Amino acid sequence: MLFLIYLRNNILLDEILLGHKVNYTDEELVKLIVDNKDSYYFSILYDRYAKFVYNRCYSFVNSEDEAQDLTHDIFIKIYVSLNTFKGKSKLSTWIYSIVYHFCINYINKKKAQKIVFYEIPDDVNPDKESFDLIDDIDDQDLFEINYEKLQEILQKISDKDRIILLMKYQDDLTIKEISELLGLKESTIKMRLLRAKKRVLELHKQ
Repeated sequence: MLFLIYLRNNILLDEILLGHKVNYTDEELVKLIVDNKDSYYFSILYDRYAKFVYNRCYSFVNSEDEAQDLTHDIFIKIYVSLNTFKGKSKLSTWIYSIVYHFCINYINKKKAQKIVFYEIPDDVNPDKESFDLIDDIDDQDLFEINYEKLQEILQKISDKDRIILLMKYQDDLTIKEISELLGLKESTIKMRLLRAKKRVLELHKQ
């Protein structure tokens, strides 16, 4: 936690001395951090993405203390790994990938049963009529659920279902982006979303 306090104080001090906020693009910041190994530039990056990282961590663990600890550890991970960022995706997507894998590893260490997203066997086709989830569920059915009730339901479903729903509807990731993050086919992601939405609506009706 001291690392994050230092970064936050560092950026506030420089803003006071300069009299204004320094604006860099994400790409410029990455280059400055990697080239100069200067924590000042990283403090700007931290200020820009701290809330983003914390909110994603909280959605995984549902605990403020754990989310804060994870945020601290993830920013250290980002700091030491930033030289591996090649700009093939947006920086926010790269950071999200680190958050996702870090949180999954954390949850798996806490639980006896690990979260594993298995691929659908090739001989199972979720697009065939024989598949029990062929009828898609209107997203509006989810949006009409009271927020507090929805949060309660999300804590009752499996981690796998909750994570994939949060990726799609909280973080607004596309099917393709979720597919790339989880290393699964897009058809598998669609099937798992259908299954997760069905489970949420079933619990809502109880």
